[in-house]
Amino acid sequence: MASVLEVCVCTVEDVPSGEGIRVDLADLPEPVAVFNDAGRFYALSDMCSHAEASLADGWIEDCQVECPLHSARFDLLTGKACSLPAILPVRAYPVTMTDGKVYVSVPTVGGT
Repeated sequence: MASVLEVCVCTVEDVPSGEGIRVDLADLPEPVAVFNDAGRFYALSDMCSHAEASLADGWIEDCQVECPLHSARFDLLTGKACSLPAILPVRAYPVTMTDGKVYVSVPTVGGT
């Protein structure tokens, strides 16, 4: 049976508006980039689907992040590739905030 694990990845203060940070924790299935777009938080798989570049180092504009390597853009909400050279999406994770902490929801497998 699949379930969801809420992983605390950072505090709101850890991610300045218009920026992203890379988070690599044991409870996450992969490194995740957490973005603050004017107070709205998003989480994507950190590696660009076109080339191995950290999306956390990219630029945020219009609810998209631009990869710092080849300028591919990804939708922060869905992970959809929005421009070439990327054609494959990156994984998007649901984000919630409680008491100034940012949580990413990740699927788990377990139970009977």
